[in-house]
Amino acid sequence: MKKDVQTVRAQELAARREPFVRATVVRAQHPTSARAGDVALVLASGEIEGFVGGNCVEASVREYSLRALTTHEPLLLKVVPGEPSRVHEEGSVEVANPCLSGGAIEVFLEPEIPAPHVIVVGSTPVAQALAELGERLGFEMELTDGSLVSPSPDDAAVIVASHGKEEEPALERALRAEVPYVALVASEKRGTAVLASLEVDQEQRARVFTPAGLEIGATAPAEIALAILAQLVAERSKSAVAEPVLSMAVDPVCGMAVAAVDASLRVDLDGTRYYFCSEGCRSAFLTDSERYAVAH
Repeated sequence: MKKDVQTVRAQELAARREPFVRATVVRAQHPTSARAGDVALVLASGEIEGFVGGNCVEASVREYSLRALTTHEPLLLKVVPGEPSRVHEEGSVEVANPCLSGGAIEVFLEPEIPAPHVIVVGSTPVAQALAELGERLGFEMELTDGSLVSPSPDDAAVIVASHGKEEEPALERALRAEVPYVALVASEKRGTAVLASLEVDQEQRARVFTPAGLEIGATAPAEIALAILAQLVAERSKSAVAEPVLSMAVDPVCGMAVAAVDASLRVDLDGTRYYFCSEGCRSAFLTDSERYAVAH
């Protein structure tokens, strides 16, 4: 069976480890232009690929999709004309859309977030145990050789478990790439010697966890892997930052809230940027900008 465009596109984004939201219309009331089953993908930039309603509906879909990307939680978005309901339900939000001529629409927003990528250097029993247990914990695990490792700041961790093979180049590349968690599986004595040989500054050396893992008395490969991954989870929790605040603007024509991102319709006038929910509001502003700019 031939795959639809959105499915293929979603697979491409997932393969590139790009976060996105799958927006699916689950209910559409006439005269809303969308139909139940319509699907669009919302990128991290706010760009919408596909159709889930007109520009006014897209403005709300864009806003709440970007919020879903920060919370990592799915959401049922209800867009209605007039005043929204005062009833608040967990997992859903109802917003008023002043541009709707009638009808209502419900869109399910499902964020697709890439799994944290963990590079494990080596083919030892500990490296194999890390790969197996890490997958169960929801990490994307990559086993590689120390001479081939090419980490990036987007990687969650680099764990060197090669027992003396290509340890130094792997650690140096991970530190220079500023990977958040870097660990070396070694005894305290050997780990100290390896760190001393690294061609990095002392501050970078201090970032390496060695012996890797929490002190739980681990001896078997699976136990050592458990201790290391537990330490990784703990460090990720410590370094978690507050969710970024989505910058919002108000459409100066209709008063609707609009995400202040490049994907939204906008106009720059006299050093001020104005955002719009639809082309209709943007055109009205351009026709009588003095009136709306003053009101804004």
